[in-house]
Amino acid sequence: MVFSLRLRQDSLVTALRVYTASNINFEIPLMFADLQSLISPLLSIFGENRFIQASLAIALSFVVAWIFNRIIITGLKNLAQRTRITLDDHVIGLLHGPIYNSILLLGVASTLLILSPPELYLGIGFSLIQSFALIIWVTFLLRSNRILLTRIAKNEKRIKVVHRQTLPLFLNLINIFIVVLAVYFLFSAWNIDMTAWLASAGIVGIAVGFAAKDTLANLFSGVFIMADAPYKIGDFIVLDTAERGEVTHIGIRSTRILTSADVEVTIPNSVMGNTKIINESGGPSEKYRCIASVGVAYGTDIDKVREILVAIAQAEELVCRDPIPRVRFRMFGASSLDFDLLVWITKPVLRGSVLNSLNCAIYKAFNEQDIEIPYAKQDLYIKELPKT
Repeated sequence: MVFSLRLRQDSLVTALRVYTASNINFEIPLMFADLQSLISPLLSIFGENRFIQASLAIALSFVVAWIFNRIIITGLKNLAQRTRITLDDHVIGLLHGPIYNSILLLGVASTLLILSPPELYLGIGFSLIQSFALIIWVTFLLRSNRILLTRIAKNEKRIKVVHRQTLPLFLNLINIFIVVLAVYFLFSAWNIDMTAWLASAGIVGIAVGFAAKDTLANLFSGVFIMADAPYKIGDFIVLDTAERGEVTHIGIRSTRILTSADVEVTIPNSVMGNTKIINESGGPSEKYRCIASVGVAYGTDIDKVREILVAIAQAEELVCRDPIPRVRFRMFGASSLDFDLLVWITKPVLRGSVLNSLNCAIYKAFNEQDIEIPYAKQDLYIKELPKT
């Protein structure tokens, strides 16, 4: 009986060696071949009945998976709930499924080794197992990537490159990298040579690069704009071409701004990356300074003018109280004393309405106080009348 068991084990090992050395397209991976050393004790316990051994291997895989699910995962979840960080709770929740299914797949692989089907079917079975394992773990990596980057984007103080605007970019780049690796390992699992595919992809990439150089320029500029963040959605910017508006969209190819006339302007990112941009919403605060300029006639009481202008600014609801409104006597003009009323507003979009209110109030107040606002005048002197 012992001799027959040893003979059975030796024949299984010999079959594996012959199989891996053959010219068949499918090969047993080393990790699955190593399972033979783990399942060999089963052969000595249950004799030569391979179906009982295979059934026991499946049952053991379910038992191990159940123990992992009930004891280990439950303990890790309880430990993670005691911490203040919620990221570990989500990771453990996602990690539960892949490990559980991987244990079951190992049980299926053990069953295949015990049953020892023909070499072709055995190779196909192991390739299918590897394919299912890749799908399971790639799904886990894609979900974990989204959770991790989303948490990083919410805390912009640690990693400033990843924020709300750049989050889709980094998500797509990392997801593409994961999928490309998964495709490579999937082809490797089915013993498909990738050399020709990679060479073809390189030639196609060069051709596409020359054909779409403008698109690629916009793409790289969009990446740099998102990483450097000279402006963000909601900011008011002024371009070299005098367009001024609110940024409504920052994409990979272009940036869109909405002007005060409710006209949307689309600018390619390659242009945005090589032009001077004034960000009126930038700086330590979003507050914006407005200047209302006015001139009064020579001989006017300048202290009275200051009091009137400050009172008008303080009465305007849209004007900030901090910093306080200020009046500056700028210059002696050709026919007027020029003053500037400096006020601050909460957002640059309010500039037009605030200036309208201030100018109307200034004109009415000066009329009430008999303060003359001079305008250009020309006097014509006739030295003599022409002789008739």
